[in-house]
Amino acid sequence: MEYRYSGNAHERLNASYREDTEPFPAQASMEFPTQRYRREEVDILKRLFFPNCWNAADLVRDELAVLDHLDDLGTLFYAGMCPYADGDPSETVEGILDELPSIRKTLKRDVEAAYKGDPAAKTYMEIIRSYPGFLAILVQRVAHALYEAGAAEYARELTEFAKTQTGIDIHPGAEIGEYFFVDHGTGVVIGETATVGEWVRLYQDVTLGALHFEKDESEEHALKKDYKRHPDIGDHVVIGAGTKVLGAVSVGDHVSIGANSWVSEDVPDHTKVFVADHPTQERKSTD
Repeated sequence: MEYRYSGNAHERLNASYREDTEPFPAQASMEFPTQRYRREEVDILKRLFFPNCWNAADLVRDELAVLDHLDDLGTLFYAGMCPYADGDPSETVEGILDELPSIRKTLKRDVEAAYKGDPAAKTYMEIIRSYPGFLAILVQRVAHALYEAGAAEYARELTEFAKTQTGIDIHPGAEIGEYFFVDHGTGVVIGETATVGEWVRLYQDVTLGALHFEKDESEEHALKKDYKRHPDIGDHVVIGAGTKVLGAVSVGDHVSIGANSWVSEDVPDHTKVFVADHPTQERKSTD
């Protein structure tokens, strides 16, 4: 099936491009080397969200070009959902495409958080084009919309692709607040029922995971599904590299968790958590 979008997201996206000002890339004359991807949906999403960063200046100049991209993306979404859907997923596709302008606004806030949260970040352009944490959240925010609309299996395909590109595994069911930043990112895992507030920064090898699993009493050798098993993270939280926050625990606002911590109990607001006793390092001469 060839999908035809009938909403007005192309008008709203095109208008939002024209509202961009520095430090967001606002010049339509830049050209970059082509990058190839196995998932065409992600390539189109990158152009739709940040056309000036991905050789798509025609989208800024012409809203009908945006509409063409939405038709192409809708066709891919439709084909991706069909194997899982009981009926025609056209209405779901339309709803997701309608959400893209608001998702773009949120992603711009994520770029801002990355720039402010990383001393090594030089420009917004650098973040959009090269930061793995930003690619991971770009895909997850769209996948979460799909998940919420009932297309959970297809949403998982997209986030699994993002994981192969970034090493960051964010389940499409996770609820991620605005101004979210994953720095470095390799090995980060965020589970299905996790929630994350605003202005949260994670470093590499952080897990927001389950502490244990409940058995499904109605089926032998099966684990229970659809219950709360992952953490809730508040606003203005920093979680250091290697930390594991496990179980349905609550981490409050304005919390800092140091590297390599193990958290399986609630953490109140305005708290610092860190490993108090580090192992003693010993050295022996090899002479």
